[in-house]
Amino acid sequence: MKRSALALLVLALAVAGCGGKSKSASKGNVKEGGVLRLGTSSRIDSLNPFVAFNQDAYTTFMYIYPFLVQYDRSLHFTADFATSWQVSTDGKTWTFHTRPGAKWSDGKPLTASDAAWTINTDVAFQKGTAANAAGLVAHITKAAAPNATTLVVHYATPVGNVLGQFQQLAILPKHVWATYAANKGKNLKTFPNGAPIVSGGAFILTKFKKDEIALFKRNPSFYGPKPHIDGFGLRMFSNDDALISAMKAHEIDGIESVPPTAIATLKKAGVVVTQVPGVTENDFIFNSNPKKTSHRELLNPTLREAFAHAIDRTKIAHVAWLDTAKPAASIIPPSTGVWHDPNVKPESFDIALANKQLDSLGYKKGPDGIRVAGGHKMSYVVITPTDLTGVDRTFQIIQADFKTIGVDLTQKALDSSAAFDAITAPSTKYLNFDLAMWDWVPLIDPDFMLSVVTCGQYGGWSDSGYCNKAYDALYAKQGTTLNQKERRLIVYQMQEKLARDKPYIFLNYESWISAHSKGWDGFVSSPQGPFNSLSKESFTSVHRVG
Repeated sequence: MKRSALALLVLALAVAGCGGKSKSASKGNVKEGGVLRLGTSSRIDSLNPFVAFNQDAYTTFMYIYPFLVQYDRSLHFTADFATSWQVSTDGKTWTFHTRPGAKWSDGKPLTASDAAWTINTDVAFQKGTAANAAGLVAHITKAAAPNATTLVVHYATPVGNVLGQFQQLAILPKHVWATYAANKGKNLKTFPNGAPIVSGGAFILTKFKKDEIALFKRNPSFYGPKPHIDGFGLRMFSNDDALISAMKAHEIDGIESVPPTAIATLKKAGVVVTQVPGVTENDFIFNSNPKKTSHRELLNPTLREAFAHAIDRTKIAHVAWLDTAKPAASIIPPSTGVWHDPNVKPESFDIALANKQLDSLGYKKGPDGIRVAGGHKMSYVVITPTDLTGVDRTFQIIQADFKTIGVDLTQKALDSSAAFDAITAPSTKYLNFDLAMWDWVPLIDPDFMLSVVTCGQYGGWSDSGYCNKAYDALYAKQGTTLNQKERRLIVYQMQEKLARDKPYIFLNYESWISAHSKGWDGFVSSPQGPFNSLSKESFTSVHRVG
């Protein structure tokens, strides 16, 4: 997933959407009630799960929708809407037992049939409007709900990462969404799913104003542990300076992701700052569609390797990230544990070698120092999302070093929705763009990150236009390999292939840095920070300090 008048907004956070008066009861050091005000420089790009792209959208879904399973604090699978599960001896049938007596926030029953409908809808339209869920329902033939608390999922072949897939699949209310699945699902992407949203999770999204604010109140119908807080607000800032100023002025209680440049400032102001190894990775993207219409020299693997040697990852980590990030090489980050291939190493920073490789391709420098390829200057536009922390400074470092190899880069900053539209244009054919920079927020299981570069993700998750049948075959194989050690070897093969083909040059792996005032406690940290798409636990556990 991609991460990517003030007084009135603060008042809105406290009153308009989050349950009115706060409870004042206190249990030990846990003070019940209150409204948590969280700040972010990222965005919720859409509230429609068939459209959404940004990380904060998927975190929102975690808190407003049921999921069959979630991760616990040790990143092991644990119950969410499903309380237990079994698999048949042939590995083709999974049975989940779901919470009895659950309800949606509008009072309608929340049952296993909602889960079956969601799964069957994704299966039916996985090559169309539900493409971004295709990897989550791979090899499923059908799902059924023989009763209100039993879900049975049938697979064509045994699958090795079933729980990892369902940890990502939000269960939608059938009575709301069924009408949009008619006519071959063509309206699934057009439904705005506007607030207030019929919810089955711990919170209800009551108000949303794009690029400004999202307000959540506690869901009294939630089937799981009741949150300590009455609700929370997510306030979206246009830049990091405004975000930090709001924290110092006590206009917000916490920051989802802190820019490294602000760590010392916040600590000096008495704010609690937490830093843990993260899964977020930043990348330099090539348009890898072999049908792209211009600058086709960018498809050349030697050119891509030369570009990689011209990127000073160590300087980027030091200057843009103040050494809170580490140089990256693989699509699967080290914080996922055994899934990361340690043999995939970053290319050396070697300007002389980069020049030599470009010389070998016959791209000669003109009088202005810019090389010529195919009769045109090697001058390229790099698309960057405006809400990506560190991207401007990182681009400046890369731009300066590329000048020394005779390549001219120009930055084109767009909001995340416009950036994705420009990358996929025209009509999800990936024909026009050359280069981009963005980030990914991988999950613990590698399946999702490996899926984003499959051919089937054109118009879904793909931001590179990469499509390789041999890679797709490996992706299918890893998903159906039950022995996890054998699966890991296939996952390593895939990482090594991507390192050779280079749809991405990975720049760095970030630490996740978050912050909160001393008046709040109980946050559960994770490689995606405390506000994450891995578990509901952090915001059901957070509380005011008594």
